[in-house]
Amino acid sequence: MKKDRNKYALPGHLNKDDIKRMRKKLQMTQNELAELLNVSVKTIENWEANDRPITGPIVLLSRILLETPEMAEYYRIPEKTAPLRLKYYWYNTLCTVIDVNMIQRKVKINNYTQNVLLCAFGGNQKPNYQDYEEFLESRCFPETRDKMKIQLEELDIPYYDPLLIIEKTGGRVEGDPFRVEIERGI
Repeated sequence: MKKDRNKYALPGHLNKDDIKRMRKKLQMTQNELAELLNVSVKTIENWEANDRPITGPIVLLSRILLETPEMAEYYRIPEKTAPLRLKYYWYNTLCTVIDVNMIQRKVKINNYTQNVLLCAFGGNQKPNYQDYEEFLESRCFPETRDKMKIQLEELDIPYYDPLLIIEKTGGRVEGDPFRVEIERGI
């Protein structure tokens, strides 16, 4: 008796027409699809031009994207509209993008996970500026820490400023897998 090798309801491979159909459904160029799938444009071109079977993780991903094309938009990072952007990561997974206008004291976030434990502000979808300041302080050592001045000197920071500390430390806190990247300017 021949053993069934495929235990999942997925095709064993895709072909060039499947890739073209997915790209059309997502209304994307080859370049946009390459960015979404984290592959080169040359890979997309080869997939769409050749008659060879296409295998690997793309088979599952294409099934997900064809059935729920809104997922592509869900993971799209919006254009930067504020002078300061923070990206909050769990390991190497981007969980939250935080756009901040410090002059207007406005904060806008986009979460890229459904797990509130991995979101920068937990279940708070509309953090205010005070929430943002508390978040910054949570990603660096406390202002009341013993020998804080020595730590600031080691970081070459003249005074306690959570944002400057995060820029120097990547927002890493001992014992957790989160980090913060900061982008300045529009």
